[in-house]
Amino acid sequence: MKFVIQRVREASVTVNHTCIGQIQKGFLVLIGIGKEDTREIADQLIKKMIQLRIFEDENGKTNLALKDVDGSLLLVSQFTLYANCKKGNRPSFVDAAPPEMANELYEYIISECRKQIPCVETGEFGADMKVSLVNDGPFTVILEN
Repeated sequence: MKFVIQRVREASVTVNHTCIGQIQKGFLVLIGIGKEDTREIADQLIKKMIQLRIFEDENGKTNLALKDVDGSLLLVSQFTLYANCKKGNRPSFVDAAPPEMANELYEYIISECRKQIPCVETGEFGADMKVSLVNDGPFTVILEN
């Protein structure tokens, strides 16, 4: 499992010209799910993500976590995070989870995040999405099992 976490001032996801998820200060998280991933792995990454201290405090030091700044989450499924580009010029996605499994884990991640963070917005699994963001910093962190 891979979480690409981008600290944002704002972010949104659009499907068919309709905004389906939008946040202000918080994390835009691109989520890749591999065929070996489990709920236990998801739980570990969720815990780490929510506790990441990557927001600045009053002294400009990155000491504050998502909850400390009343931050929001925008969770977007992105199987292309499992692209293998070692051979040839066309990526292989054989390590990505099958769609049913990936969607189940994606929905699990959403539900677990909503237990801890008041504002959790999402993309649409399997859809052609347009993602916009104002990356704050920029500050991007990758978590993976």
